Amino acid sequence: MARRYSPAASRDVESAMRKRKRGTLKRGKGGKGGKVKSRKQAIAIGLSEARKKGKKVPKRRKSKK
Repeated sequence: MARRYSPAASRDVESAMRKRKRGTLKRGKGGKGGKVKSRKQAIAIGLSEARKKGKKVPKRRKSKK
């Protein structure tokens, strides 16, 4: 079975988690929002950064309406 995420994408998520622990990870466009406290949100930010860099990450799930 093929990997869903590239190792490079995993490193982006790792760095986002470390930033969250240090208290330097911000939410919102340009980091103008408040600090991120949620673990899930830190993972989402790491994955979106990996997507922007063009790394192998599955597409975002569509929200249920």
